[in-house]
Amino acid sequence: MRRGRPSWRATAASALVAVVGCALALGAGVLLHRNEQAAGDVQMDRRTATVVAAVQAETRRYLDTLRTTAAAAGAQQTLTASEFAEITAPLRLMKLAGSTSIALVVPAADDDVQRVQQTWRDRGAPDLTFSPKGTGDHAFSVYVAQLDGTGGAPGLDAMQAAAPAAALAESRRTRQVSVSDTYQLLVDRNLPAEQRQNSFVLTAPVFQGARQTFLGWILLGVRGRDFMSATLAAAGQDLTDLRLEADNPDGQTVAVAAIHNPSKGAIDLRRVAEVPVADSTWTLRLAAGRCDLPGADTALPIAVAGSGLLLVLLLAALVWVGAAGRDRARDRVRSRTAQFVAEQAETKRQAQLLRAVLDSISDGVGVVGPEGEFLLHNPAAREILGQSEDAAGGADEWQEHYQLYRADGATPYPAEEMPLVRALTGESVDHVEMVVRNPDHPDGRMISVSARPIDIARGRRGAVAVFHDITDRKRVETELRGFAGVVAHDLKAPLTVVAAYAELITEALDDLAAGAGAPTLEQARRGTAKVLHGAARMQRLITELLDYTAARDATLRVERLSLRALVDDVVTTRTDSPDLEAGAQPDVFVGPLPDVYADPVLLRQVVDNLVGNAIKYTPPGQAPRIDITGRTDEDGGVRVRIADRGIGIPDGEHAAVFDSFHRASNGIAHPGTGLGLAICRRIVERHGGHIDAGPNPGGGTIFAFTLPGSVAYGPEPLTPISEPATVN
Repeated sequence: MRRGRPSWRATAASALVAVVGCALALGAGVLLHRNEQAAGDVQMDRRTATVVAAVQAETRRYLDTLRTTAAAAGAQQTLTASEFAEITAPLRLMKLAGSTSIALVVPAADDDVQRVQQTWRDRGAPDLTFSPKGTGDHAFSVYVAQLDGTGGAPGLDAMQAAAPAAALAESRRTRQVSVSDTYQLLVDRNLPAEQRQNSFVLTAPVFQGARQTFLGWILLGVRGRDFMSATLAAAGQDLTDLRLEADNPDGQTVAVAAIHNPSKGAIDLRRVAEVPVADSTWTLRLAAGRCDLPGADTALPIAVAGSGLLLVLLLAALVWVGAAGRDRARDRVRSRTAQFVAEQAETKRQAQLLRAVLDSISDGVGVVGPEGEFLLHNPAAREILGQSEDAAGGADEWQEHYQLYRADGATPYPAEEMPLVRALTGESVDHVEMVVRNPDHPDGRMISVSARPIDIARGRRGAVAVFHDITDRKRVETELRGFAGVVAHDLKAPLTVVAAYAELITEALDDLAAGAGAPTLEQARRGTAKVLHGAARMQRLITELLDYTAARDATLRVERLSLRALVDDVVTTRTDSPDLEAGAQPDVFVGPLPDVYADPVLLRQVVDNLVGNAIKYTPPGQAPRIDITGRTDEDGGVRVRIADRGIGIPDGEHAAVFDSFHRASNGIAHPGTGLGLAICRRIVERHGGHIDAGPNPGGGTIFAFTLPGSVAYGPEPLTPISEPATVN
């Protein structure tokens, strides 16, 4: 290399730095620009939500006012003009924007106009004169309270316009507040065209007395532009166009209110939202330019890119000068550049990792400092622990604050043995099980906690813990252990019988092939019967296991049904069974039973299981005696009681018989899996009820369960299960 001229290495190095640096600077500018685009979308979504909330709040204020006025009018024994004026007087102080007047409107047929008119004249409106339009049903305003000085006079027929007529009819039908389609108020039709507004009326039915006699309607006329302009202007700052739309009586969409603000640039953000108003839905359209929203269109990306390019050029010049002068300077620049890129990549990775931990992880994560103060709790941890606030003190406060117990659910967990405390001492702890029971988790949650010590800053030791909710897993493990025991016991026995008698049948067939006579054939038949009996036992076990699963997972199809018809059908099926022993015909009494709301298939299984058990667990030689009665409680629920005179349940086991695979220890062996009553409990609890058992005075057992009754749901058409059977 000749002195005074830069080497090709210096030129190549500076060029490479310039290219890479420019790419990074431009990339940073593009990334910031995209972030601003996303920020603009977020700002627009927030503005939309704010405007929707403001419109809903304003319309709700009008609807609540109308309901209150209608209720007050209905509370009067005889609503007079002075009483109506007193009820509506506070409305003038409420500043209901756009409201013209509020009126009491009463119905009248063609042949009843004069009588209705005279009635309301006698009640304080002596100058009242009805102006019917057309023929048929009419709705006349009798009392009118002016709210802005432009409302209509009493006597107008609201049925002369399609929009208010439809709203009045719908309000009376649904007994709720109704909003009309958009139209021009009758009182505005004489105004110049430029002063007319798309308006609407709100109607609420008025019912009087304990028998809820229909009196009429409270009708509030509202001008759309005056109604919403102030609300839209206040809530829609920084937005260019706001337009609230509704349908007119012809089904066309028209503007109720609209606001336009000048934009600094192009309008490139638009949103459409649906706003429920009484029994109707209005459409809210919003538009804005990104340049009008804070942080959505700034010069920051260009400034960052420009500054980056300038810095890159300066850096390239320094590299070029340094590389031309000394190789050491070139190496230093390369080292610093590599270190900068590595730190930037590591910072980005750390940020992504922290974001994933905080927002995405499904298990709970908690971090504590050296003194036991909580530095971090992710949302999953707060939900699992059932506390939105961290414990104020150190580890000594954790048990009382979170209410932590050992796996037995009763022994408070000692503070010094808690995983995070042990991790603070440098110990690694894995899969420690404990129970959390507090107001958010009254039934308790089983959780597994693992903890590790960590270095939080400059040698200061902290600890991190991971919380995993294992409540469902523990419950499933318990059920699986019971299931495995039942399958191992109840399937192995019939399989052994089937295998043994299958061998006997094989030998008998061999003997028959060798010429054996009738005794061998009879032996083969007995063996075949035993095999079929064993197969039937296995089929019953599998069926009950499937029913047990269905009782938990099957979709409820609730309907109103006749409990008496369902019980009669079950009793008839059970008492007509050919499997009953001679002389053991059940004596069943079925008392009056109310209607219930339930899944007919699952409820029939409950009744069938309980009646079947009452017959099954009756001592040999004794006819089963069963009483089935029911009553409706004060809260509308139905309580059903099935009492028998069977062998009964030993003391102390009345609650345990509803556990899966439980068999009562009364010394009498009966075939079964112990799932029948567990199925009943699952079905009843899924209906929101409760089932229990108790001793029957004089012998036997009383089973009782509750279900929602028809009182809780109101009158509906009855869906019978079947024709009721005649039962003694």
